[in-house]
Amino acid sequence: MTDKCTVDFEPLGRRARVASGATLLEAARQAGVGLNAVCGGAGTCGTCRVRVVAGKVSPPTEAERELVAEGLRLACQVCVLGDARVDVPPDSITAAQRAQVEGRERTVELDPAARGFDVTLAPSNLDDLRADVTRLREALVQQHDVTLERFDPAALRQLPLLLRENEWRIRIVIKDNELIAVAPPDAPPLGLAVDIGTTKVAAYLVDLANGEALGAAGVMNPQIAYGEDVMARITYGMDGRERAQELQRALASGLDELAGELCAQAGRESGEIVEAVLVGNTCMHHLALGLPADSLGLAPYVAVLSDSYDLKARDLGLSLSPGASVHMLPNIAGFVGADHVAMLLATSIHETDVITVGLDIGTNTEISLAAGGRLLSCSCASGPAFEGAHIHDGMRAAPGAIERVRFVDGRIEYQTIDGAPPVGICGSGILDAVAELRRVSALRANGAMQADGHPRVRGEGRGVEFVLVPAGERDAPRDIVVTRKDVNEIQLAKAAIRAGVEVLLDEAGLEAEQVQQVVVAGAFGTYLDVDSALAIGMFPPLPRERFVQVGNAAGMGAKLALLSRHCRRQAEEIARRVEYVELTTNPRFVGEYTKALMLP
Repeated sequence: MTDKCTVDFEPLGRRARVASGATLLEAARQAGVGLNAVCGGAGTCGTCRVRVVAGKVSPPTEAERELVAEGLRLACQVCVLGDARVDVPPDSITAAQRAQVEGRERTVELDPAARGFDVTLAPSNLDDLRADVTRLREALVQQHDVTLERFDPAALRQLPLLLRENEWRIRIVIKDNELIAVAPPDAPPLGLAVDIGTTKVAAYLVDLANGEALGAAGVMNPQIAYGEDVMARITYGMDGRERAQELQRALASGLDELAGELCAQAGRESGEIVEAVLVGNTCMHHLALGLPADSLGLAPYVAVLSDSYDLKARDLGLSLSPGASVHMLPNIAGFVGADHVAMLLATSIHETDVITVGLDIGTNTEISLAAGGRLLSCSCASGPAFEGAHIHDGMRAAPGAIERVRFVDGRIEYQTIDGAPPVGICGSGILDAVAELRRVSALRANGAMQADGHPRVRGEGRGVEFVLVPAGERDAPRDIVVTRKDVNEIQLAKAAIRAGVEVLLDEAGLEAEQVQQVVVAGAFGTYLDVDSALAIGMFPPLPRERFVQVGNAAGMGAKLALLSRHCRRQAEEIARRVEYVELTTNPRFVGEYTKALMLP
């Protein structure tokens, strides 16, 4: 029998019991301690720093050599060999971050797949011994001209008691001629729309009786503890069925918490949610369903499932109404998933008559081009730099993150989230900083930082860096800098996006100047400064007025699918229409990517 070790995490008061040989990162996950683990535990990012206060652990690895002098270890590299006490520094814990939930909405005729009906039955008596279900079916036909064919067993178990408690008047919820929920009369059924992003999850609570929005909230994707990007999570899940289930359970638990929070704010219960619509890129879709994502990690990047899919919420471990249904919108191909279908649905790009580029920017960026009746899409790994990862002083969009940077008359002006003291720089801030450094000629076109380009540039060679905020300024705890490597990370990310756009334009036989509209969506797409993005060449050089930022369009599309069966049919049509372009095999991609690495 494997020895068990107790690991205490201070000052958080969390404890885990793990097998001897487990890593501190695995123990932290079990204890519910949200340690940063950008690389998914590979020992390359250095974000899961901890102090081993007491106990028997494995010796330092090569990846920890420089940290040991500071008394620090990497949780992903430390194996527990006995009971241990661990101190977790504040900057190693995943901070609550700003999540984009708002988006441009469009109105649709209310016609949800899950519909509620108030039904009144005559009380049973010795002269009418028909079963409750028989009389319910008859009443539905008489009162609503609706046929009931199937019964979810969980809903059926609730039926007799609720009928008699409410004097034979109840509200039932039907989806596809199946009874999925039973409730007291006049209790409007609830729906939940969820956009599962690689980094963030946004959820929306809706009254399905009238279409009213009851609340919206966003949180960090709980799976981020297993890897910052989709490939890290795929790799983690490939290491055995139990690990894949662990990823699915982590997300389901997070969705339950989010649903509970939204319902509490609205004065309702999670058990009143009768249907949820989930969207995400193909990897997030598979991990949400508990499907093997291995084939997405290797060429030719084939999905297990691309069609829309319905299943019971309980099959995913979600604590909604006992008979609640989950609807997954269709994927397209590769990593272009249901979230992009939802984005196209919400923005009506699939119906536009003008040449339009649509971008949903995040850790994984999806791009579409609507032109001449065609709809082309591709996906590019823009990477987590836009979320502050792999940046020297990078952080997610949380209080204290520098989100805006401007050089004005020799001064450096910056804005932090919530006006808090600066502690790091998030994606929109580093984008601004790179644009401004290039504008004042502190950066060469290849991204090299010029030592004499600005008074705040210090160091030499590859170690040169720009001091954005000196320690102590506005209570900054340390110097906050922009390094040459940071600039390179932004170059890699922006080049992937620009190359994706150029490849789609080439496929359609168009030049960039012919694009009449650029729709920018997604969490990062909401907060980025379009002028800065244009300045570094992320987007084609088009007039500013052709760009429109629409917020979380994927979340809005999920809401539309929740409220309208017609929108679900539109989503199916969008997925069928899209011509998917695989960038890894496209002969033009490498050339466009290499060209786009340069700063204008």
